[in-house]
Amino acid sequence: MSELILHHYPQSPFAEKARLMLGFKGLAWQSVMIPAAMPKPDLTALTGGYRRTPVMQVGADIYCDTALIARLLEETKSTPALIPEGREAAATALAQFADQVLFQHAVAINFQPHGLAARFAGAPEAMVKGFMADRQKLFQGGSASRLDASVALSQWPTLLSRLETQLQRDGEYLLGSQACIADFAYYHPLWFVASNKAVANMLEGYPAVGEWMARIADFGHGSHADLDPSDAVQIANEATPRTYSASDFVSPDGLQVGQAVQVNAVDYGTDPVTGELVYEDAEEIVVAREDDRAGRVQVHFPRYGFRIQAI
Repeated sequence: MSELILHHYPQSPFAEKARLMLGFKGLAWQSVMIPAAMPKPDLTALTGGYRRTPVMQVGADIYCDTALIARLLEETKSTPALIPEGREAAATALAQFADQVLFQHAVAINFQPHGLAARFAGAPEAMVKGFMADRQKLFQGGSASRLDASVALSQWPTLLSRLETQLQRDGEYLLGSQACIADFAYYHPLWFVASNKAVANMLEGYPAVGEWMARIADFGHGSHADLDPSDAVQIANEATPRTYSASDFVSPDGLQVGQAVQVNAVDYGTDPVTGELVYEDAEEIVVAREDDRAGRVQVHFPRYGFRIQAI
């Protein structure tokens, strides 16, 4: 397998989730910095339009969404396990809840006026306005809507108290004595709150949560080296996409391998990616596409949370 390349930016909560999963696995990777807001020309050359952060690249194969990136890392190195055997449903369901519900609460708390002022202190006004306009577009056309800050503040004690109670009673991590994908999914929204001094006090009064966060942070980010975005595109251009054996999976949409399809997220960041269906199973959808710069690449999506349709 080619080297892992993570396309990300430092302040992204989901990128922090990916970086920590890499650290948990003890994997080496290359780091490509991408803009926090559109346009993202080098990333778009690889994904065909998918714009959310982070994206993982392995040669000419591009993996979207941290839920699928976690499965790629399991395939790359099976232990320690992100998705523990016998607890697959529990681990992934907890992760999904955190990635959606807890994350939306963390964003709403961060994007209060005083939270925004602290997060963007010293930044040019034009940059801040551009970022906020970009995030408004991010939520257009999808099923997700921005959570009102007053609702997030009201519900936050419930979410944190439940987490505190479990960590006090059940061990070091959410599903026992070893961390798993649920821990990393719960961690990154809280990291987003903790990283903003204007709202970090929202984590006060939860000592078990604080100790657990320290344990997660201790996994670190693994070993990595910087890579220029244009070099990542060239790596894709020179690589051959992975091949798949025939699958007995029956498409619920009646699609066939080789068919022209469109794939997009259903909640937010719904920009479509079009191409040729290469593979699908219960967890993954793979679409091949051609790009003038990147050549023939395969873009991988998780099935859950994404829509696929014939075009």
